[in-house]
Amino acid sequence: MKIAGVQMDISLGEVEKNLGRILQYIKETRNAGAELTVFPECAVTGYCFENFEEAVKCAQPIPGPITNAVTDCCKELGGFVVLGMLELADDKIYNAAVLISSEGVVGSYRKIHLPYLGVDQLTTFGDRPFEVHKAGGVNIGMNICYDSSFPEAARILAIQGADLIALPTNWPPGAECVAANTLNTRAMENGVYYIAVNRVGAERGFSFIGRSRICDPSGNTLATSTGTEEEILYAEIDPEKARRKHIVRVPGLHEIDRMADRRPDMYSPLCEPHQLKRPGRE
Repeated sequence: MKIAGVQMDISLGEVEKNLGRILQYIKETRNAGAELTVFPECAVTGYCFENFEEAVKCAQPIPGPITNAVTDCCKELGGFVVLGMLELADDKIYNAAVLISSEGVVGSYRKIHLPYLGVDQLTTFGDRPFEVHKAGGVNIGMNICYDSSFPEAARILAIQGADLIALPTNWPPGAECVAANTLNTRAMENGVYYIAVNRVGAERGFSFIGRSRICDPSGNTLATSTGTEEEILYAEIDPEKARRKHIVRVPGLHEIDRMADRRPDMYSPLCEPHQLKRPGRE
């Protein structure tokens, strides 16, 4: 499968404008042969909302008008899209990623790890388990931005059979080390392809650093952004490579399997609730 990551600027609160640009980018990536196109976190809405009333005006249900418009585009052009948006459900808003095809919504994800920053100060913590979805013969899992800082998020998707993890993100300054190192590590330690798609531009004094990247299951970089300009990254992925977890370097002498060699019986402290309180967040 050929995949694409669209590193784009986004206009805060201008849903129709952003959606129009997204649809144009889908046409461009499909013309280039990409079967999957991944967009940044909150690509439809922007990120730096200052209050709930402002943010909720841009949120929509899943499925809803936004996903319907992308579905129609996929019906015309084919392919799959991963898109970041704000989801409205039961008078709450969630920072969400949605996988869409010509058949409609294939699956969606609500961001589980929320930093105290931008719209994440206003959204509700994700309340659904991690899931893997099938798209054109590839098993795709979704995380969002800050999730990449928690290795458990990617590991669970890998255990569930993900070939590719898509990470829509809005990295501000301070996330340069994540962009340069963490993505390759998550790919390598789980033996999966990993595509992280950041935005560029600025909102209300916050700039965004770009540095989108696509990594292979060995942790090698397949494509990376060259700066903080709008850019499309492309790469070819082979899901069978992600499914070969047993790595033989010297038969009988040097073999590893990062899934089979795990020791879950020794990890119980990871599942114990902690009592730490987050300033600014109940």
